Amino acid sequence: MTQRPGLLILLGAPLGNPDDASARFAKTLATADVIAAEDTRRLRRLARELGVEITGRVLSYFEGNEERRAEELLALLRDGATVAVVTDGGMPSVSDPGYRLVRAAAEAGVEVSAAPGPSAVTTALAVSGLPCDRFCFEGFLPRRAGERRTRLAGLADERRTMVFFEAPHRIAAAVGDLVAAFGEERPVALCRELTKTFEEVRRETLASLAASVAEDPPRGEITLVVGGAVPGAGERSAADLAALVAELEGSGVPRKQAIGLVAQRHGVPKREVYAAVIAHK
Repeated sequence: MTQRPGLLILLGAPLGNPDDASARFAKTLATADVIAAEDTRRLRRLARELGVEITGRVLSYFEGNEERRAEELLALLRDGATVAVVTDGGMPSVSDPGYRLVRAAAEAGVEVSAAPGPSAVTTALAVSGLPCDRFCFEGFLPRRAGERRTRLAGLADERRTMVFFEAPHRIAAAVGDLVAAFGEERPVALCRELTKTFEEVRRETLASLAASVAEDPPRGEITLVVGGAVPGAGERSAADLAALVAELEGSGVPRKQAIGLVAQRHGVPKREVYAAVIAHK
């Protein structure tokens, strides 16, 4: 008889408060044959807090070994094991390890399931006070300033609410680039340490947030929720268009690319932006 393949279960882990763990989360920790954890020490601490005894094999599964470990976990799944994946908080695969294994398991005909749980994306969105009916998740912005500014320039006309992850040591630079790309008055919510003891939500404009993070740098895990573009707000004069191109050029974006980005952001033909640049040399 052909052995049936195993089961891959993605576990939604608490963002900080252990009480947010579901009963299914705890049951799966106790019964899975293998648990692939982003941080094995954090996993065992959470299990103790939940009163769960882990009986299965625990393996580390993080960004540095994800590709190699995925092959090993897939082999265990093919042999019939139940494998649970848990990250430091939230759902695996969402800016966390898991995507490669899910894709490989699905292609191999292995059943993939999830024990839904907390998510920093939807939690921050819900408490932000910004529109939640349509949104997009952009994950972490590029670390390099030029790449980050180019990415944001392409999002300037995005009308959906946007959710970003950011690190404390880059938050000031990131918010500064958001101001340059989206304007000073765009609404934003900075959500810090969600569900934890020092949870904080700052609801401001981008300009005021830029000032506040410079004066009082936030610590811990940060999720930014930024309001979408308002229809009609992108209309610009020829002088404005030329200035926007110059700003992008100043950040290292080649002129041709800068003209294309400004044209895309503001819904005007490239030739019009080019003419504005020539007229305002």
